[in-house]
Amino acid sequence: MSYKFLELLLSEHIATVTLARVDALNALSLEFAAEIARVFGDLGKNDDVRSIILRSKARIFCAGLDLKDAAGGDHGSAKGILDTVKKSQPLFDCCNAIEDCPKPVIAAVHGKCIGGGLDMISACDIRLCTEDAVFCLKEANIGLVADMGVLQRLPLIVGQGFAREMAYTAGNYSAREAEKMGLVNNVYADQSALTAAAKKLAAQIAANAPLALQCTKEVLNHSRYVNVHEGMALAIQKNTILLMSDDLKEAIIAFLEKRPADFKGK
Repeated sequence: MSYKFLELLLSEHIATVTLARVDALNALSLEFAAEIARVFGDLGKNDDVRSIILRSKARIFCAGLDLKDAAGGDHGSAKGILDTVKKSQPLFDCCNAIEDCPKPVIAAVHGKCIGGGLDMISACDIRLCTEDAVFCLKEANIGLVADMGVLQRLPLIVGQGFAREMAYTAGNYSAREAEKMGLVNNVYADQSALTAAAKKLAAQIAANAPLALQCTKEVLNHSRYVNVHEGMALAIQKNTILLMSDDLKEAIIAFLEKRPADFKGK
């Protein structure tokens, strides 16, 4: 797998995806967004991957939308605007690909996480950050509506009050404010501590049965949009499949033999 703006490391069932459009501070261009969508699509189909870390190589996590890239095209006619919307599809796809990836995704955020960066981490399963992290939903300040999924996903993470405050003010929110909201699970002193914590958490996730993890993520995602009974119905359906898995048999044998289970994802 070859990427222009990303670095990918696979080790011990953990994939680390590093945003590496460094000179642009990871601002989301169409080409960059398309690569993000592609890498999560690729990792979702890779049976060796059980958990994913999303991090940044730049001095911040993400500067938001690449306005120069977005400004291209004809905005003076209805056809031109429609063409621009169609051309922008990779921006929508990149966040959907993160959420739809069957492997749990941990966002490890340092520095500023603005606009499209917040869209991306809202599509992740778990978010961690450093003390210097700053979160901003910038779109109202540049005359736009956030349209990459954050207005749909963020309220499910932090609640309507905090989500609306962030969207309406376009203000900057510190790591501790984000922790208070529930946007991030934990805050760490620096990037070194953040990386260590993300790797430890990813390893804890990867130690579990891969098929069970994938089914659990699917049920969690589905359950956000349906009632309890409908969510339970999908969980029961998934378990009728998992009851026949080799991983369940291995879990029982490992328990009886008092050893860690060696899951194969089968």
